[in-house]
Amino acid sequence: MIAWLIALPALAVIFAVTRQLARRHGRAALRLIIAADVLLFGGALALLIVALSGSAARAAASSTAAAGSGAGSAALIGAAIAVAGASIGASIAVAYTGAAALAAMSERPELFGRAMVIVGLAEGIAIYGLVVAVLLLGKA
Repeated sequence: MIAWLIALPALAVIFAVTRQLARRHGRAALRLIIAADVLLFGGALALLIVALSGSAARAAASSTAAAGSGAGSAALIGAAIAVAGASIGASIAVAYTGAAALAAMSERPELFGRAMVIVGLAEGIAIYGLVVAVLLLGKA
């Protein structure tokens, strides 16, 4: 945790410096920015390794508690991915079907009922994501 508190301000400073170099020197600073990005990537990778090794050491110390929380956190991550993916998919589907429904209703207003059914079916995708999330959380 302390490594993150030290590294985040350093990463912000490096990012700000590279942006200033890009504004002042244009293409000449491209190599320097790429080198700084490689250093940032290496630093982030080192921080990730430190964070994972620290969590692995804590997991070895208390294997029973870590096993229970690991399964619970995996279920939470899976539920979050299910809800997020389904919500994004539903929003895209509703955007396209809603636009098509409005275009159809502008020509023939009697198609309102059919158009709303199609938009409702597109919204059902989000409900499926919520059902999967509830099932995942019930297994944890």
